[in-house]
Amino acid sequence: MPPSLHHSLYYQIHWRSIAYWMFAITASLCAFFIVRQLTMCWRLTTLPGVPPPSCKVDRDDVSSSDVEMLHQNNPSPALPSSTEMQMPVWDGSSRINIVFFGLRSQDLSSPDCPLCTDTIIVLTVDPLTKTAGMLSIPRDMWVNIPGYGYSRINTAWAIGEADKVPGGGAQLALQTISQFLGVPLHYYAQVDFGTFVSFINLIGGIDVYVEERMVLDPAGPGQDHFVLKPGDYRHLNGKRALAYARCRDESKGCRGGDFGRAARQQQVIMAIRDKVFDPTYFPTLLTQAPQIYITFASGIQTNFSFEDALKLAILVQEIPTEKIQQRVIDPSMAIPTQASIQGIPANVLRPVPDLIRILRDELFNSSSALRPLAQENNLTLMQVEQARIRVINHTYVPEFEKRVASYLTSQGMQVVEYGIPTSLSTHTTIIVYSEKLYTLRYLTEMFGITSRYIIIRPAINESVDIEIQIGEDWINKLPTGY
Repeated sequence: MPPSLHHSLYYQIHWRSIAYWMFAITASLCAFFIVRQLTMCWRLTTLPGVPPPSCKVDRDDVSSSDVEMLHQNNPSPALPSSTEMQMPVWDGSSRINIVFFGLRSQDLSSPDCPLCTDTIIVLTVDPLTKTAGMLSIPRDMWVNIPGYGYSRINTAWAIGEADKVPGGGAQLALQTISQFLGVPLHYYAQVDFGTFVSFINLIGGIDVYVEERMVLDPAGPGQDHFVLKPGDYRHLNGKRALAYARCRDESKGCRGGDFGRAARQQQVIMAIRDKVFDPTYFPTLLTQAPQIYITFASGIQTNFSFEDALKLAILVQEIPTEKIQQRVIDPSMAIPTQASIQGIPANVLRPVPDLIRILRDELFNSSSALRPLAQENNLTLMQVEQARIRVINHTYVPEFEKRVASYLTSQGMQVVEYGIPTSLSTHTTIIVYSEKLYTLRYLTEMFGITSRYIIIRPAINESVDIEIQIGEDWINKLPTGY
């Protein structure tokens, strides 16, 4: 081959290579910015809500008599500043709190408040200790919605949409929940029913342990139903998992009403986690993450960036199941009562603040709104509070209250009274007369009792702060030597 021809071919091939790589780099950059814009706005959905202000998406008005009744006569609240609307930036090492919302209905024309968030689950993750927690908040919790006064917690999203507040319903709902719990909330995600079903089908379904016989209608009331038998794991496809997570009809075996449904929703979330983070499956899922994101973006509303979502997924994959606490605000912490919304009676749940604070502190630790002292251990916190204790013997063992009091005194407590027994009891009960949060937390751990046996009874004239009614369950638990 003549040298001139050789050089000609060489330069031809060389410039073709350069042109190819320039095109590839340009295409990659374009794809990056397109995907990043989708991530920032994440608004390819018919569901309502408001992305960051830079996306300039119009909100639709919300038609709901329940919400209109609440805010029609109230002045508009002071709007948050533009800095509150900015996209959060997660450094990957700080504790992160996320709220998952489930809307009542996918039919926005429904008169029954379709934008009310009947599912509210707060997820907290601590990257340093590799621990996490989930907290379900009942939809009827009676709380203060910033700028609008008291109402059910599930109406905050709908009110924010109806009044077009900056950040929309998501922002007002986040502010309401943050104020109620006393913790900062960084991110939120709202997934529509179709996306939920499709994703579970994509991962091949999930397995849940069924504790009661349940009759579920995956296609809606009156449609084909299926029966779940108790006492074993059941494999559920997307539609069946959705029906399981949404059921609260006790006549169909879905016990516990809204509280039971909240527990089942957490069960479904854990089942999804177990499937997605299976070591044999997770690496493959990660490689498919960009395509999965694009596929399901139309059914998800969130302020999570794609990068932070991947970071969180990798972090959560490293947290063992036993390090994930699951909690539901149960009937002992939320008392059914009647309230009035614009003069109309409404059934709501009034929170018991002290018990909810204890629950919050168990999950959120140092990220909660505690005094600086709360970073110490429980024993130190209890001793500093110097709560006055009364002990009552509700067992058949003579003078058992004095033995228990001796043990409590050795722990640094002030036992100032012995009460007169009124009955025998199988369970130890704690009655709280004044706010001694850390002593109460210490006692609940010591006696191993649940919130069912904690009674909040504020009384200014009581001579003690806390009364302990010793039950027979603690006879064999008292340490040797007392």
